Amino acid sequence: MSIDAVAFLQRMVEIESLSGQETAVAEFVVAQMQAFGYDEAFVDTAGNAVGIRTCPDEKGDIQQEIVLLGHMDTVTGKIPVRLAGGKLHGRGTVDAKGPLATFVVAGAQATLQPGTRIVVIGATEEEAATSRGARFARAQYQPDFCIIGEPSGWDGITLGYKGRVLLDYKLVQEMGHTAGPVTSVGETAVSFWNGLNDYCQRFNATRGKLFDQILPSIRHIETGSDGVWDTAVLKLGFRLPPDYDLQELITLAEQTRGTADLHIYAHEPAYHTSRANSLYRAFSQAIRHSGGRPVPKLKTGTSDMNVVGPVWQCPIVAYGPGDSQLDHTPHEHLELVEYERAIVVLEKVINGLRPHNEQ
Repeated sequence: MSIDAVAFLQRMVEIESLSGQETAVAEFVVAQMQAFGYDEAFVDTAGNAVGIRTCPDEKGDIQQEIVLLGHMDTVTGKIPVRLAGGKLHGRGTVDAKGPLATFVVAGAQATLQPGTRIVVIGATEEEAATSRGARFARAQYQPDFCIIGEPSGWDGITLGYKGRVLLDYKLVQEMGHTAGPVTSVGETAVSFWNGLNDYCQRFNATRGKLFDQILPSIRHIETGSDGVWDTAVLKLGFRLPPDYDLQELITLAEQTRGTADLHIYAHEPAYHTSRANSLYRAFSQAIRHSGGRPVPKLKTGTSDMNVVGPVWQCPIVAYGPGDSQLDHTPHEHLELVEYERAIVVLEKVINGLRPHNEQ
């Protein structure tokens, strides 16, 4: 059948799908996979939308499995969905329904090599610390190749992501007069943050590349009082380089927290591969054949590559249309020409992957 790729993406973007609320979009994606001719399409136990196409060899065997792992959920923020000037505006167009739509359409249109199975997954809760969908998929499949659906630009190929850890800080103390000698909870919390931030800056002093630095951020800060007890709450995030020993940061936080409660969680180690990766070579060739110049990238955020890469240990890259600088912003939009080019590139890659590709 002929696939209207733009209409498919637009409808996907129109269906709101915050992390943990992906049911409606999952059902839509599965219905479209069925209409596009996938052999199987279903919503799995984790709420992922899954589509499978299979092309057995002459003996009826499958010799290679290619997993295309995107995600359906988005961060909050309502952006009116509209087509204008060759662009589709709306939350999720870039991060990451555009890449997922690219996977679904290219996966439907690709000519599979004999002995090949492709599995397209629209995962749940990638934007949450849980990565529920990817963690479930990680235990269900053991692919020979994996492509993660994240914006790289149609001519970009992402080889790795920084790690991450989150830290919640909560300090409660008796209320005191602002003219008194007691340091306020807000001042104490800020001092705690300053100490961690200073440590990160010292660590970064000899590291020129952002990918090799610790990137600290305040994600939430709040103070309050019930008239008896004052409270300060911080939520901090740290983007971590590949060679970092997290215990250093944990030890410093424990030593400087005073009487505050700490919760350290959602740790994902950094993960990256190299340009010797056979998937990188396949994408490079496909981009060149499509008139582009391949651009290798390392990202300072995290993705489901951090979750599945260390376990699957197969050739892996992240790919998808869109400018990642628009992620999570009120200006999120996708150039439709880029979307269409990415579909063509991905088709070429899938078409060319053979069971005995050098890995």
